[in-house]
Amino acid sequence: MKGTTGGIFAILVTAFLWGTTGTAATFAPEAGPLAIGAAALGVGGLLQAGIAVPALRRGRPMLWAHAGLVAVGAGAVAVYPLAFYSSMHLAGVAIGTVVSLASAPLASGVLELVLEREPLSRWWVLAALLGITGSALLCLSKTGQTSGSAIDTVTGIGLGLVAGATYALYSWVVHRLMGHQVERAAAMGAVFGTGGVLLLPVLAATGAPLLASSQSFAVAAYMALVPMFLGYYLFGIGLTRLRPSTATTLTLTEPAVAALLAVLVVGEQLAVLGWIGLSILAAALIVLALAPTNTTGPRPAAAAGDASSESMPAGTSPATQGRQAEAAPAPLQ
Repeated sequence: MKGTTGGIFAILVTAFLWGTTGTAATFAPEAGPLAIGAAALGVGGLLQAGIAVPALRRGRPMLWAHAGLVAVGAGAVAVYPLAFYSSMHLAGVAIGTVVSLASAPLASGVLELVLEREPLSRWWVLAALLGITGSALLCLSKTGQTSGSAIDTVTGIGLGLVAGATYALYSWVVHRLMGHQVERAAAMGAVFGTGGVLLLPVLAATGAPLLASSQSFAVAAYMALVPMFLGYYLFGIGLTRLRPSTATTLTLTEPAVAALLAVLVVGEQLAVLGWIGLSILAAALIVLALAPTNTTGPRPAAAAGDASSESMPAGTSPATQGRQAEAAPAPLQ
């Protein structure tokens, strides 16, 4: 599939794969959240760099020209899994996942609004509000089942907000690099590979329990290869066709997948409120499918001089946007 439809499909598959991580982590209870996070995105990030070596060589001049941007993205990649898995560990799988993913579209929209001066369309706002409402209901339906202390829950929610912000940040960085004519593979390989290197010391310090049994090792291997390596490969494809705010809003399906797997595999119960939340999340996806762009039109004339190829005039088709984003030269900012 090409254009926006292909981007939506790639992000939805990514969200499904990511939604399996919470359930998978329950099969390695002896491993802490830092070990799981460092193994998942540390190894997964290095694999992203490994398959991107030719693109990294071709894109070396542009990557060096935007080394600061790469460093910011890599730092976000390193912080994200540590905050995300710690959030799930402290506040519970459902709450940690929901807070992390529900806050990401808002953070992504703010980044585009503040840093790129891109106005957000009513369609995107509606989809984001629906997604956040559905996620909140899903979260409320699980709060009564949380066995941890109130302090742990609040701390977990705070870490979930950090995870959402860093997730939005590295998504924006990768998209921005592609707007500067860095190949998708090179942008993903540089940001995630460098982030993976930053996570290696954490893995060395905390990863021993992952080698304690074949089951724990299998969980770590699955997390690194499937949700992280394959998932982020598809996520990069989606970012070539969609803006980061749209992509992060689509990944609001991850809490729904996580909740359903918790019911079907782990044996958790989902209250009526949770099923209502899942229905609202489905409505958010329908809105995005009907209007998959999040911008209201061209930038103001005053900002046109520093617009990159990731901003297209009103009336440009999504498929054409994807082609122009890869082919048209973009001035450096």
